[in-house]
Amino acid sequence: MAITKEIIEDKIEIVGDYKTIQIRTATVIKEDGEELSRSFHRKTLDCVSSVKNDDDSWTHTDTDISGESTEVQGIASAVWTTDIKNAKKTANENAGI
Repeated sequence: MAITKEIIEDKIEIVGDYKTIQIRTATVIKEDGEELSRSFHRKTLDCVSSVKNDDDSWTHTDTDISGESTEVQGIASAVWTTDIKNAKKTANENAGI
């Protein structure tokens, strides 16, 4: 009896004006190749995070995607253009995030 655990990215979506990337991973437990259970986890990645400083200036930081899969990195590189990042920075400032 061999029990295995596999984690796979089974769904990657791009949503919204600022190209938020949603990633769903499936954790699959198998015994002798037969699936016993499957559970899901989701996370989202925004292209930029923003912080308002005490002097009312803003610090914008591009999202570090170095720990993501090659596929997610490729998608982020393709959709997170300079125009999208600048629009997200402006939206964050206007929302007072």
